[in-house]
Amino acid sequence: MVPLIIDCDPGQDDAVALLLAMASPEELQLLGITTVAGNVSLDKTSRNARQICELAGQPQMGVYAGCPRPLLRPLETAEQVHGKTGIDGADLPEPQMPLGSQHAVPYLIETLMAAPEPVTLALLGPMTNLAVALVQQPRIVERIQRLVFMGGSAFEGNVTPAAEFNILTDPHAAQIVLSAGIPEVVMLGLHVTQQVLSTPERIERIRALGTRVGQTVANMLTFYGKVDVERYGLPGGPLHDPCVIAYLLQPQLFELKPCYVEVETASSLNLGRTVVDRWGSSGRPANVQVAFGVDAQGFYHLLTERLGRYR
Repeated sequence: MVPLIIDCDPGQDDAVALLLAMASPEELQLLGITTVAGNVSLDKTSRNARQICELAGQPQMGVYAGCPRPLLRPLETAEQVHGKTGIDGADLPEPQMPLGSQHAVPYLIETLMAAPEPVTLALLGPMTNLAVALVQQPRIVERIQRLVFMGGSAFEGNVTPAAEFNILTDPHAAQIVLSAGIPEVVMLGLHVTQQVLSTPERIERIRALGTRVGQTVANMLTFYGKVDVERYGLPGGPLHDPCVIAYLLQPQLFELKPCYVEVETASSLNLGRTVVDRWGSSGRPANVQVAFGVDAQGFYHLLTERLGRYR
């Protein structure tokens, strides 16, 4: 099993990623969940994470709230995409499980330093929590087996022409993380996740599972995809964050290329851009394995099979 911590800002796609991870206990040992402000405010992302844990039948899971804003920039949420709750369409009751009493940053530091073996981190939102942890305790780099994150793009962004939401929300945190020397970093950017489309047919296969989880996921994805379908003229909305968990479960679904990646933090025009050197023209050694291809059909087969484990 892979010891894993998920840092997230639920968000419907984060919610589906959490359900995919919790449906796979024979492969992923989920140690805990940390939350950050991003898609919606911190109080909402922390509530949403607990709602999803309860939906998955995992009320004992530790959920730890982290940073309520980016390092230097004001918080700009994405309620126009995710709705006022962040997981509109889910229609879940208020969570009964308590929020962890510890802040996400000391939780990350203490858990990583005490773990008997290095831990994998899955980052599904802005990288603020991990950046602060790295500044407070740089030695945690030695305790991270690998970092897999959804964010950035090798091409164009989805908030500005240059920048994707997770990275633009806190570009300074992302640059701290990518320059920290973590031994293995995998990037699943828009150029891959926008190939993983929740078409009506794929959503209906999830709904046809006939379970509360299947119905909830189908409802969330129906709401969540509307903005991108209208903006890009796609047959379905891209399902971003679950690609991280799918990579951990079945890495053969993705095609990777080692690249040097840096985050632009100075230019007003390109703020938050992930500058991906595909061909080595910068002369700098690769620091990130960047995904460029994905088997979308295989991804949805995996997702539907794992969601079908819930009864």
